Amino acid sequence: MTTLICNCNRTLPLDASALGLALGETLVEHSTLCRREAPAFQRAVRDGSPEPLLVACTQERRLFNELAAQTEGAPSPESRPIRFVNLRETGGWGREGRQAAPKMAALLALAQLPDPDPVPTVSFRSEGRLLVIGPLERAEALAARLDDALELTLFATGGAGRQERRHPVLAGQLRRLSGRLGAFELEWSANNPVALDLCTRCNACIDACPEGAIGLDYQIDLQACGGHRDCVRVCEAAGAIDFQRAPQSQSERFDLVLDLRETPAFSQHQKPQGYFHLPPRADAETQLAALLSLRDQVGEFEQPRFVQYQSRLCAHGRNGKTGCSACIDICSASAISSRSSGADKARAQIHVDPHLCAGCGACSTVCPSGALSYAYPSLTHQGDKLRRLLSTYARAGGRDAVLLLHSDEAGSRLIDDWGRAARLDRSLNGVPARVLPWPLRHVASLGIEFWLSAIAQGASQVWLLTTDAEAPDYRRALREQLEVAQSLLTGLGYAGEHFRLLQARDARDIVALDAEARVAPAQGVREPARFALQADKRATLEMALEHLQRQAPRLPLPSAIALPAAAPLGSVRVDADACTLCLSCVSACPAGALQDNPGQPQLRFIEKNCLQCGLCARTCPEQAITLEPRLLLEPSRRELRVVAEQPVFRCIRCSTPFGTERGIAAMIARLGAHPMFQGAAADRLKMCGDCRVIDIHTGAESRITDL
Repeated sequence: MTTLICNCNRTLPLDASALGLALGETLVEHSTLCRREAPAFQRAVRDGSPEPLLVACTQERRLFNELAAQTEGAPSPESRPIRFVNLRETGGWGREGRQAAPKMAALLALAQLPDPDPVPTVSFRSEGRLLVIGPLERAEALAARLDDALELTLFATGGAGRQERRHPVLAGQLRRLSGRLGAFELEWSANNPVALDLCTRCNACIDACPEGAIGLDYQIDLQACGGHRDCVRVCEAAGAIDFQRAPQSQSERFDLVLDLRETPAFSQHQKPQGYFHLPPRADAETQLAALLSLRDQVGEFEQPRFVQYQSRLCAHGRNGKTGCSACIDICSASAISSRSSGADKARAQIHVDPHLCAGCGACSTVCPSGALSYAYPSLTHQGDKLRRLLSTYARAGGRDAVLLLHSDEAGSRLIDDWGRAARLDRSLNGVPARVLPWPLRHVASLGIEFWLSAIAQGASQVWLLTTDAEAPDYRRALREQLEVAQSLLTGLGYAGEHFRLLQARDARDIVALDAEARVAPAQGVREPARFALQADKRATLEMALEHLQRQAPRLPLPSAIALPAAAPLGSVRVDADACTLCLSCVSACPAGALQDNPGQPQLRFIEKNCLQCGLCARTCPEQAITLEPRLLLEPSRRELRVVAEQPVFRCIRCSTPFGTERGIAAMIARLGAHPMFQGAAADRLKMCGDCRVIDIHTGAESRITDL
C-alpha cells in the first residue's frame, strides 16, 4: 500500500525513516501535501497500484477526494479507495510528540489492514412520507421548510394554524406511534365533533360559538362547550361538525416522523432511525441538523446486520424460567425482546430486530455465552487489528501501550479537540505517546474477552473513552465488566490499574481528561501472546486467561479468584441436604456445565462451562443452588466433578433402582395425603413404574374405582 505522510507545515514531528522501517516501505516526508505538494498526491493516485492509497491526514479528507476525482487517469474511488488516518491530533500535537513515532507507525499499520468481510444487510425504503406531530403553528412553520422534498401530514396537538391549507391535518387522541424508518405506524382516535377532512376553515363556527370553545386548530374544547350547537347550525352546508359521531380508531403509515412535543414518543435512549425529536427548547443548530437529515432520508438504504444470534448458546430461558436477560436490559434501541415460539413454548429465546438495531454491540459485550456476537466487524477481524497494532508498536520501540477505545464520531471529535487544545495550550500534555486511540463504531462493542486479550498480547492498559452520546446504562455495564477484568488481573498478581473508564462530555472536559491520562503504566506480561481471537467469545476468553495465568508474576497463585457478581465465570454451590437430584437443573443449563451420571444418582459440574446465568438456581424446586462468581485456577476447572449425590432408592418389590432416597421421600411427603395413595396403596409410591402397574391390577386395592 502506498502511504503519504505530511508534517503539516513542520508542526508535526515525523521520522520518515523510522516509520518506513517499521512499516517495511520507503516513506517521503511532505510539508504541504494539501497545497504546494499536491502533485505528489496526484502522482500517487495514478501510480497504477491496485492497493488502496493511505493519506496521513484527516483534516483535508474532502479536498483530497475532490483532487483525486479531478486527476486525469486516476481510478475511481470504488476501484482504488483512499484511506485517511490522523497522526496529528492523536499524538503529534502534544508535549510528547517527538516520542510518538512508535504510535504513528502502529496507527499507520492499523489503517493499512483490509476492510472487514461483508455481512448480510437489512434494507430500508423511504418514500418521503413525513408525519409532523405538535402544535399546529410550529408544525406548519417547519413543514414549509420541508414540503419541497417530502410529502407531509400534520398531527395537531393544539395551537393556531394558518388559514391556507397546505398539508393534510389530523387530530384526536394519539394512541400509539411505533416502527422505524420506512415503516412507522400512527394509531389515534378521532374523537372530536369536527371532522378536519370536511372542514373548510371558513371560521363560521368560531364566530358562532358563544363560549369561544373552538380555536384555530378547528377542534372543539368539550370542557368549555356549553351545548348551544350554534356551530352545527352554521356548518350545515359543509357538515363538518357532528356531536353524535362516535369516536373512530384510525391508523396510517409513514416513512419519517418529526415530533415537536416536549415528551418524545419513544422513551429509549437510541430512537428509531427516521424519528426526530425537536422539543420546544431545541436550539437552532439542533433544529437545522434535524431538518437537513430529514431531507436526506428518502430512497433505499442498507445497514449491516451488526449482530449474530446462536440460540443454542443462549442462556435466556429454559423450562419456563428466565435466566440471563443482560442483552434485553442493556439495549438502548429496544431492539431486543424475549419470545417463545414453536413447539417448545417453555423455552424463551431472544429476538433482535435488525431494523431497530443501532449497531452499538453492547449486547455482545454483556452476553456471557457468546450467543450474541458482533458481526461487523467480527471479533476475528478486530483480533487481526489488535495484533498488527501492538506488534508494530513494539517493533518500532514502543513500550507500555495503552489502547484508548472510543466511539468513532463523538470520541474522534473529542480526541481531535484534545490534540488541538494541546497545540494551543502548552500546559496541556495532549494524547500521550503511549496511548493508541482506536475508533470503533461504538465503544461498547468490544468486551472483556478483547480487553484481556489485549493485555495478554502486550498492552499495558485498556481505557474506554465515553461521552454524552453513550447511554447511561452502557457506562454502568462497561464499568461492571471492567471491574471483573481488573479483579482477574489483580488476583493473578499483575500490579497497577489496567482498565479505566474515562468520561468526558465534550471539549469542556479536555483539561480533566488531559490530567486523567497522566497515569503510571500497569504491569503487563513478560512474553506477549500471539493467539488469534476466535469468533467464539468463550474460546477467546479462555485463551487470554490461560496466557495470563502462565505469565502471572505472583507465585504461588491462589486456588481461586473471587469475582464481582457481573462475572461470566464461576461455580455453583449445591446444598446437599436440600437437593433431591431431580436433575431439573441439568435440563435447564444451556452450557452443559451441569450434567447427570447415567450410571448412578450424581449431579456433576464442569466449572469452565458455567456462564453464571442463574437458570439452574431459578429452576431448582428446592432452591438448593447458589452461584459463586470466581475463577478457579486449578486443573479441576476443566474436569467433571461431583457436586451432589444421593443413595439409590430401590423398588420395594423388584429391587430395581428408580430414584434417590431423598427424592422418593419428597414425593411421599407431597402425595402421601392423596386419596389414591392411602392404606396399602401407599406402598406404590415406593415401587418402580412396572411394579406399580402390576400392583394396581393384582393387589388388594385393585378394585379401587379411581384406578
